[in-house]
Amino acid sequence: MEYNRRKTLRSSILLTLTALIWGVAFVAQSEGMNYVGGFTFNASRFLIGGTVLIPCIFLLQKVNAQQWKNLSASGQKSRRKNGIVGGLCCGIFLCAASSLQQFGIAYTTVGKAGFITALYIVIVPLFGLFLRKKVGLNIWISVAIAAIGMYLLCITEDFSIGKGDFLVFLCAIGFSFHILVIDYFSPKADGVVISCVQFFTAGVLSGVMMFLFEKPTWNAVLAAWLPVLYAGVMSCGVAYTLQVVAQKDIEPTIASLLMSLESVFSLLAGWVLLGQKLSAKELFGCVLVFGAIVLAQVPVEMLGRRGGRC
Repeated sequence: MEYNRRKTLRSSILLTLTALIWGVAFVAQSEGMNYVGGFTFNASRFLIGGTVLIPCIFLLQKVNAQQWKNLSASGQKSRRKNGIVGGLCCGIFLCAASSLQQFGIAYTTVGKAGFITALYIVIVPLFGLFLRKKVGLNIWISVAIAAIGMYLLCITEDFSIGKGDFLVFLCAIGFSFHILVIDYFSPKADGVVISCVQFFTAGVLSGVMMFLFEKPTWNAVLAAWLPVLYAGVMSCGVAYTLQVVAQKDIEPTIASLLMSLESVFSLLAGWVLLGQKLSAKELFGCVLVFGAIVLAQVPVEMLGRRGGRC
């Protein structure tokens, strides 16, 4: 029992660190736009992230060597195929969502971008309706709370939504599709393989867009080396590896809640590192959005429990 508690505590710490890395990555993305275009930044960081994960694939293969041997030849072939196909599909959605996010951050604050992006936690269950999955009462309440929060966070005095906020909201929808694709392929293949392939896929697609719509130069990329390396090595490589390791020993609901802290860390990072401040109305909107995110992750049976003692 004590051993399990230690493992859970270790996983909680690792996932909190993961959320911190992702939260600060919003600052790196914002700063990177001062030197290079959005497609150039994404191409650079995804290719670096995919490269960082290559050693992790070989390491995990050694760790799980016995499980791999227990699979039949057809089973091994199927997992390889699903890893590649799943990675390609995930990479397409990752490229689209990240591009919307990258360009959106250029027109809004880091803190707002973090909270709006995290709405995918509320959006994903709604998309489940199209897959004939039941949506609990907590999701509908979360949607209502999130809508009010988004109004306070994004709608200006003249009742218009900022360009950056709108792009980041579309990004949250894109990440929702990305999560559903991962959910489909992850049981059928190695998660790190899927992630590595998706990073290279997103990197190549971003590279094509980069040459079509931007004029990248080595000098500009080198000038952005710190935010690019942070986003590539830390956000893509290190944080994903920590997530994979930590989620094995913790409940999915708790894991999702801890990782959603990236929205809070993005707000703090934007304030501390960039001096970006939000108004009282926007901060209250953040509180409501985060409350909706937390509520969306609470199992329905927990909401239905009532105390049996007076």
